[in-house]
Amino acid sequence: MKILVSNDDGYQSEGIATLARVLAGVADVEVVAPDRNCSAASSSLTLRIPLRSRVHENGFRSVEGTPTDCVHLAVNGMLGEVPDMVVSGINDGPNMGDDVVYSGTVAAAIEGRFLGFPAIAVSMASSRPTHYETAAQVVARLVTHICNNPIDESTILNVNVPDLPLAQIKGLRSTRLGSRHKSEGVIAQKDPRGETVYWLGPAGPESDAGEGTDFQAVRNGYVSVTPLQIDLTRHAALADVATWLSSL
Repeated sequence: MKILVSNDDGYQSEGIATLARVLAGVADVEVVAPDRNCSAASSSLTLRIPLRSRVHENGFRSVEGTPTDCVHLAVNGMLGEVPDMVVSGINDGPNMGDDVVYSGTVAAAIEGRFLGFPAIAVSMASSRPTHYETAAQVVARLVTHICNNPIDESTILNVNVPDLPLAQIKGLRSTRLGSRHKSEGVIAQKDPRGETVYWLGPAGPESDAGEGTDFQAVRNGYVSVTPLQIDLTRHAALADVATWLSSL
């Protein structure tokens, strides 16, 4: 089995190094990741400038682009062969609830699924994680399980792992996305020239974090596994919108 590994924290991150090392025990691994931190890049593609790529001493390949660029290039000719699966991570920090809309980690997995491959996004549910090995071992088990028990080909697995030793993980739970309150306000500052600059405020606190959510699972020591889909259509609203339009 061939696995393409990418991320949004960049090719030098500890998370991607740990993930690649552990997955090499179950598959042939190729790493293609951004040359810098691209957190919150979402599914952006670079269309107006060419992309440069470098191969580093450890065999990792970096790209001067976004996580989505990395997967797109790797699958569509840069590597010369296609993978059997795309795994994105291990992200520094959680990608739960509304985070998935912005996440470059999740976007890399989405691009893999767009291009026809099973895809997993994996994140540490801590802003300063230490137990990357736990997440990597969980993903290795999931990869093997997918090979033996394929999941629906439209599904992307979004995995969030508590920052705990593997022995302290209580299990894996199938979860839905929770949600957060709106982000906090922007932070205005003055630069050295006296111009006003702005920092985006931090993400809002948990809002819907109850039974069945990714937030609740992680908070209780379980790995959260949320099945995602690319189709954003709100199918339950189609009939209501048709009725609404008929009166236009």
